[in-house]
Amino acid sequence: MDDSDAYWSAVRATRLRIADLLEQLAPAEWEQESLCRGWRVRDVAGHLALVPTITTWDMVSVAPRARFSPDRINTVLARRNGSREPADLVAAIRRHAGTRRTAKVLDTRNALFDVIVHSQDIALPLDRQLPVPAEHSREGLRRVWEMGWPFHAERRLDGFTLRATDTDWSVGDGPEIVGPALALLLLSTGRTACLDALQGDGVDRFKSRHAHR
Repeated sequence: MDDSDAYWSAVRATRLRIADLLEQLAPAEWEQESLCRGWRVRDVAGHLALVPTITTWDMVSVAPRARFSPDRINTVLARRNGSREPADLVAAIRRHAGTRRTAKVLDTRNALFDVIVHSQDIALPLDRQLPVPAEHSREGLRRVWEMGWPFHAERRLDGFTLRATDTDWSVGDGPEIVGPALALLLLSTGRTACLDALQGDGVDRFKSRHAHR
C-alpha cells in the first residue's frame, strides 16, 4: 500500500466504520474501559475525533500538566476531548474521516495503525465486531515494526517468529506466534487480549515470559 491515496482511503474507511459502531452504543458502553489502558471508550473516541485536527500548540498547552510525558499528553487530550457528547464525537469523526493531516510533531505514517488498533480497543471489550481488511493490518504491522518507540515491538517480541495467516507478512526468528494480521498488530502494540486468536509454540512461551512482569 505504497500509494498515498490507497493509504488514506483505508484510514477514511476505518474512521467511518468506527463512527458507525459508536453510533450504536448504549450510554453505559461509552463509559466502559477500553483495551487502551486508562482510557474509557469515550476517551478513545475523543482521541480519534481529535487526531485529524490537533495542532502542536494543543499538545504544548497541556504539556506542563502532563509533566511533559508524551503518553500523558495524549491521555490528557483524549480525556478532555472525550468528555464531549457522544453525538458530537461521532459527528467529528465522520466530518474529518478524509482529513490527511495531524499535528506537525506527529507522523501521518502512524494514522492507519493508530485508527485500526483503537477500533479494536473499542470493539473487543464491548464484544462487538469491527472487521479490518488483512492488507490494512499488514500495513500497520510494517509501520509498527519499523518505528521502535513507543511500542518497541522488535525488542518486546525478540526471540519469536510472528507470521500472519491471512496475508503475506512474517518477522523474527524463534518459536512461532501465528494468526490473523489484526491479532498480531494488537500484540505488537502491547494488547494481550488478542492472544486467544493466536496459535503456535510461541504463544505459551510469550505468556510465560510476561506473566512475571
